Amino acid sequence: MDPINLLVLLNLIATFGANVSGAKKEFKNKVTNTGKKPETYLQKLPLNISALIIVLSLLGIFNIFNLTDSLKSELQNYRLIGLLLYIAFSWLQIHCFKYLGKSYSQEILIYKDHKLVTTGIYKFIRHPQYLSQILSDLGIALALLNFVIAPLVVLIEIPLLILRAKEEEKLFSDFFREKFSEYKKHSGFIIPFIG
Repeated sequence: MDPINLLVLLNLIATFGANVSGAKKEFKNKVTNTGKKPETYLQKLPLNISALIIVLSLLGIFNIFNLTDSLKSELQNYRLIGLLLYIAFSWLQIHCFKYLGKSYSQEILIYKDHKLVTTGIYKFIRHPQYLSQILSDLGIALALLNFVIAPLVVLIEIPLLILRAKEEEKLFSDFFREKFSEYKKHSGFIIPFIG
């Protein structure tokens, strides 16, 4: 197996394990603590696209949907950049989930005791988990030279995550009112320092 593909696989396994622990905690919270939750296709569709990207990544690790081996050696430096992007932003995403603590959810919802997190990376950007998701997925596509993942991210995942973030912001505006309005003035949406 190609060394970059092997490193992608090892990181995928490690980050998957870290995400499973967060999902268990969320399930426990969800059973007893759910407040407001909008009904929208944005609850599940972006998560399903993320799952599809994981499956395509696993296939890519075994050179399915990747560019040819001859191009891999020519584009080795780009693959290394992609690998670094993937590793850095996949772990930043996990950090974001853990930093949210009890306010973390895979769904768009407000818990009864929901706290608005405005410190750490959230001081500069309101949705760092989505930026991390996008950059890690683009990184894995580049590391594997996978010609299916990158278009999927650009054409489907990015628009869905932007819509999902906007849906979350409507919910936060209703729940946190002036506090969220003030927070928006000093933080970026998905890109730091940009609206």
